Amino acid sequence: MDFLSISSTMLYTAFILYLIATFFFGATIKEKKSDRSKGIAGKIAISITIIGFLAQIVYFITRWIASAHAPVSNLFEFMTFFGMGLVFAFIIIYFIYKLNILGLFALPIAMIIIAYASMFPTEIAPLVPSLQSHWLYIHVTTVSLGEAILSISFVTGLIYLIRQVDQSVRSKRTTWLEIVLFSLIVFIGFSVITVAFNLSGYSAQFEYTVNNSNNTITTDYHLPPIAGPNEGELITGDKMNPLFDAPGWMRGVDAARKFNTIIWSVLSGLVLYGLTRLILRKRIGAAIQPLLKKVKPDLLDEVSYRAVAIGFPVFTLGGIIFASIWAQIAWDRFWGWDPKEVWALVTWFFYAAFLHLRLSRGWHGEKSAWLAVGGFAIIMFNLLAVNLILAGLHSYA
Repeated sequence: MDFLSISSTMLYTAFILYLIATFFFGATIKEKKSDRSKGIAGKIAISITIIGFLAQIVYFITRWIASAHAPVSNLFEFMTFFGMGLVFAFIIIYFIYKLNILGLFALPIAMIIIAYASMFPTEIAPLVPSLQSHWLYIHVTTVSLGEAILSISFVTGLIYLIRQVDQSVRSKRTTWLEIVLFSLIVFIGFSVITVAFNLSGYSAQFEYTVNNSNNTITTDYHLPPIAGPNEGELITGDKMNPLFDAPGWMRGVDAARKFNTIIWSVLSGLVLYGLTRLILRKRIGAAIQPLLKKVKPDLLDEVSYRAVAIGFPVFTLGGIIFASIWAQIAWDRFWGWDPKEVWALVTWFFYAAFLHLRLSRGWHGEKSAWLAVGGFAIIMFNLLAVNLILAGLHSYA
């Protein structure tokens, strides 16, 4: 039995089911009060979501069988597990609060994460020595689940801001909110542009040396090289030359190629955002706001806080305690100021400050929502920018 093929099919199935469920959650917005009391669309939506989640569990188990280790060892596997954790957290919170509008935002964000993950290499590779440990299962899955629960606070915070920020006048608040929405579109744009070039079969190869040594590395670009390797040489002469070299301080594994990926993500996001604005003829936040009039801001604020209150201790356990134990076992030190470790600590301090400001200073409502959005930005920076650009012991991801 080809478990890897089953795994891929189940991940695709889960993605489609989440998409269908999103449409049903969207249908709950237009329901009349009498219909909402029955909640038919909402019941269908959550049922499909659960089926999609079960399909993603099958993906996870079959890929584990195919690879003989927990499928959380590279960026593709971690991001898909992160998306699955976000859906799981949403399902739990849905049954507590019965908040249909949360599904209309949480599921698309989970789909964006899964789609973005699918753009990275999906091949199964042997584990590097430092990952050949049971702590791979314990640390990585726990930290991912913690970040997924914390991400629910971002979802509710984003809904709160779209609902409450005055869109009738341009201000710093509307500008920052639009930047947040643009950032989500960047992920979609990258997925679209990557699929397009993959279908075209584009490939360019570079040779470059690592850290001014005699060690020559060959790297494949599957997107046109806007940024080439520092002092690298294009060896596929029929492809375009890079417009500039990546900065020399980018020393991660294939850092230049990953930096090129980020540039393409932003450019494709700009194009997609521009087309969206052209169609809507208004800010995206302003276009969505009328759909959220019936949502209770106080309920959104409560859900956001509860997500942080639950997610923070889980992240502390996985991202700080378990991580330190594994670092001591793997590298004979529990802390080493590796970029990943530093940003995990930054994330921990940020959410600790969130809870402190919430409980002791009374930061509720809009202030709390902006903090939730900022926390998610730090999580994504840690997952993507730190892994893709900065050199460190976690660069294998």
